[in-house]
Amino acid sequence: MKPASIAAQGLGWVDDHTRALAPPIHTSTTFIRDPDNQYRAGHTYSRDQNPTFDQAEAVLTALEGGHASLLFASGMAAATALFQALAPGDHVLAPRVMYWSLRNWLTHFATQWGLRVQFIDMSIPDEVRNAVQSGKTKLVWIETPANPLWTITDIALTCEIAHAAGSMVAVDSTVATPVLTRPFELGADIVMHSATKYLNGHSDVIAGTLSTREDSPLWARIKSIRAQIGGVLGPFEAWLLMRGMRTLFPRVRAACDSAQGIAERLAQNSFVDEVLYPGLPSFPGHAIAARQMHGGFGGMLSIRVRAKNGSATGEEAAIATAARVQLWKRATSLGGVESLIEHRASIEGAGTPVPADLLRLSVGLEERDELIADLEQALAQAHS
Repeated sequence: MKPASIAAQGLGWVDDHTRALAPPIHTSTTFIRDPDNQYRAGHTYSRDQNPTFDQAEAVLTALEGGHASLLFASGMAAATALFQALAPGDHVLAPRVMYWSLRNWLTHFATQWGLRVQFIDMSIPDEVRNAVQSGKTKLVWIETPANPLWTITDIALTCEIAHAAGSMVAVDSTVATPVLTRPFELGADIVMHSATKYLNGHSDVIAGTLSTREDSPLWARIKSIRAQIGGVLGPFEAWLLMRGMRTLFPRVRAACDSAQGIAERLAQNSFVDEVLYPGLPSFPGHAIAARQMHGGFGGMLSIRVRAKNGSATGEEAAIATAARVQLWKRATSLGGVESLIEHRASIEGAGTPVPADLLRLSVGLEERDELIADLEQALAQAHS
């Protein structure tokens, strides 16, 4: 089956006992041993072996084209499990512009455990070449497109540079999803998703995932960390995630189509200074995105709002624009069926690299023309 069919049919799995098409939810925390003291059914304790995980993990592994996948309680739980699997003193590279919560964690927590974290502009290959330390850099973390400026990193080239220095590469592919990019085919070793976003797609589950291209000692440590620390998903949440993944392909394709049209329209708006969207030919990294993203450029874009007359910056106008939308929802997160708008700098606070005039837009499944009209009226009112 092609990936879209794999997702829609959930690999074609049917419950063995009832022949039910929808999978059951297993709430049991523990499982019976065989008389000879073995666990031939494959499940011992539900903290890391709940049967409800199995289908979602198998589907994601098939979509990514990897060896195995693991569900976690959140995207942060998934990402931090990977970094915790490294050893004190290990050197890691991460992008300057990335998901803010993980950047904060790397800055304030990972360093306390002895990791040496260096932030660079991951979109510039020479910065990667100059920063990677042969035999010492154990992990290069990529996020592409990178939240919330949607910076594009060349995955294949970065993997080539990192692997030559003996480093593994992990890709946060939350925004691209397996619909648009398959990082393993470009050389990545680990793929992470905040499954809260597009994989689930309905703003009702907090979840994270890690997938690996091949089995390795690092992957064994990650599995142990999930089991020992207990950052696992509940069975009902795992069931909801699997249900959301069945519609992943049509949702992402629709969001990409609308986001492209919205970006092209807003690029002509006199109240917008800049549209940040990889699908625009003028966007830095567009050519790389076109090479490694297939079928669209994602459902996320940002706009930098022009300052009102007499204002030094566009911050006031940006906040006023968000206050005046009617169809878009003012909320944090992304990847759901509802279109969301957010003044991102307010969320990230002091030290954020995000411009104060930036609004982040997560395009949902509403009618594109209505989304455009709502933004246009809000921008006009904010500048009146």
